[in-house]
Amino acid sequence: MTAGLSAHHQRIAQRKREAITAAATKLFLERGYDGTSLAKIAQEAVVSKSTLFKQFPTKAALFEAIVTEYWKGGPDPAAPATQPGDLRAGLSAIGRQYADLIGRPAMAALFRIVIAELPRFPELGRAQFELGKLPYFISVQHYLEAQHAAGTAVVPDAESATNQFLGMIANYVLWPRMLLADWSPAPADVGHAVDEAVTTMLARYGRSAGDPQHS
Repeated sequence: MTAGLSAHHQRIAQRKREAITAAATKLFLERGYDGTSLAKIAQEAVVSKSTLFKQFPTKAALFEAIVTEYWKGGPDPAAPATQPGDLRAGLSAIGRQYADLIGRPAMAALFRIVIAELPRFPELGRAQFELGKLPYFISVQHYLEAQHAAGTAVVPDAESATNQFLGMIANYVLWPRMLLADWSPAPADVGHAVDEAVTTMLARYGRSAGDPQHS
């Protein structure tokens, strides 16, 4: 019974947390980061101020939680399905995961908040980079380094290769959305963009079984 109640309370707490982060994102976009108070966020989320302050004692802590949750909302690119082996399959899986992650309206909203407030609140940019983009980037870099170490790819500069791969996808999926309110490519078009990025990576970094250096 105690375990059941605990699980029930955890679900309620999680729903309230999600309501708070959704309300904060909406208000940050509408009113700006500086123009949004924690009290107003609590009102928008329909939670008590004590509930909000218990989870997020400061607005900065709330923003950092939003960044962390949004970037962890997608599958882990270092999951077993993308371990060293089939480079095409691994890159395809990572590419689709990344496209799904940055293609969500919530991710575009997060970038808009950071860009709009960066001149006055540079710490928002640091949070977005250090808590969100950088950990994800490093996980993909480690995957490419593992492929290189396993001999299934030739990637002497995994950092540069990661920039190239994720950049090709973001340039189609995310950045047009920042300027075009109606940018919403069809899943097939997103899939094609990912496939093209994978093909480019294979041409540059792939190593076939017939490669004399493959041993």
